[in-house]
Amino acid sequence: MRVKDKSIIVTGAGGGIGEGIAKRLAAEGARVIVNDINAALGEQVVEAILRAGGQASFFAADVTKSADMKALVDAAVQRHGKLDVMVNNAGWTHRNRPALEVSEDEFDRCYAVNVKSIYLSTVHAVPAFRANKGGSFINIASTAGVRPRPGLTWYNGSKGAVITTSKSLAAEFGPDNIRVNCINPVFNPDTGLAAEFAGGPLTEERKARFRATIPLGRFSTALDVANAALYLASDEAAFISGVCIEVDGARCV
Repeated sequence: MRVKDKSIIVTGAGGGIGEGIAKRLAAEGARVIVNDINAALGEQVVEAILRAGGQASFFAADVTKSADMKALVDAAVQRHGKLDVMVNNAGWTHRNRPALEVSEDEFDRCYAVNVKSIYLSTVHAVPAFRANKGGSFINIASTAGVRPRPGLTWYNGSKGAVITTSKSLAAEFGPDNIRVNCINPVFNPDTGLAAEFAGGPLTEERKARFRATIPLGRFSTALDVANAALYLASDEAAFISGVCIEVDGARCV
């Protein structure tokens, strides 16, 4: 068990990549708090983990609200006695369209969910990590922050901010034994936001066009990302901080 008894929060874990991460970490012995704004979906993930013999509980919180994020961190400490790992997975995107057609509200939401959440997570989780003599942030960014393409300009910028912020935090909090890393997944057609990324329904033509840009010839899966998160959460990565792992089949090369 590679993360046995570690107390881990996974935000946005009611489906997609977050669900995959929560299940993988629980299977390796972690005590997971599944977070989502959708309680029904989050509770389903918890039930699946429990049926598989893992340890998990649900906590509803909006990652863009400071009081909610504080309550989420406090819940982990109260339920598990500590917090070891914070996986900031919750994300959002505007629809794939020209930059000038994205509304101000869409822009604000993109930066609130993707970037402000990292700020709030840091503000509230760092004290818990310091009390625990160390901890680990795993921020789910995107290949869009490394190789941006037209159509998702403001989303690309938000993920670039996550990458740069994570590196800066790694340098700042290293003396506290707090590690900060990123995972950059490539497009996954099975996530709830897939049609938004694609700019419309996921036709076979659209998928084939995007798949052709990935040298390994397939899309990423939730398990691909979860395996990277498992490594970064484990003691095997004790000296790994400030890095971004592209889970992208070599698309960013």
